[in-house]
Amino acid sequence: MQKLADEERRVFREAMRDVQPLAHAPRVSHRRKPKPKARFRRRDEAEVLIESLKFSEAQLDVETGDSLNFRRPGVQDTVLRKLRRGQYRIESEIDLHGLTLREAKAELRVFLARAIARQLRCVRIVHGKGLGSGPRGPVLKHAVNGLLQRTDRVVAFCSARPVDGGTGAIYVLLHS
Repeated sequence: MQKLADEERRVFREAMRDVQPLAHAPRVSHRRKPKPKARFRRRDEAEVLIESLKFSEAQLDVETGDSLNFRRPGVQDTVLRKLRRGQYRIESEIDLHGLTLREAKAELRVFLARAIARQLRCVRIVHGKGLGSGPRGPVLKHAVNGLLQRTDRVVAFCSARPVDGGTGAIYVLLHS
């Protein structure tokens, strides 16, 4: 066997005697460079979000059972129609009903900041219908409506389909 292996090596070397290695270009890396992280921009957006939570409830006139609909100028009808039909994939959600106004504001602030940082496209916010709020009306619904209208990264929002909470929840489309 050893003799056969030696013979095979000799035949191979003889066959490869005139072979020259191919010249090749240096290897190119196809990895994408990571996007730069804009620390100041994120901080500024978080500050704007905190500021936007400060609102006057007199500005917000929403009743129990009312549907919410909002879109920024330039957003097409088809985008809002698809949002109302629940055709965007919900990437995250938060349930605020049952919380106090102060707790809900804090939770919503953190939720939106994280969603924006993660570059999520569509989220659902459950705020409840306000049936337990008495004569004050839907307090959390007022707060969520006002906050989202003043958050620049919110492209559009509308009340959810009945299966997803109806007028007690909203779909929110964020700028990616």
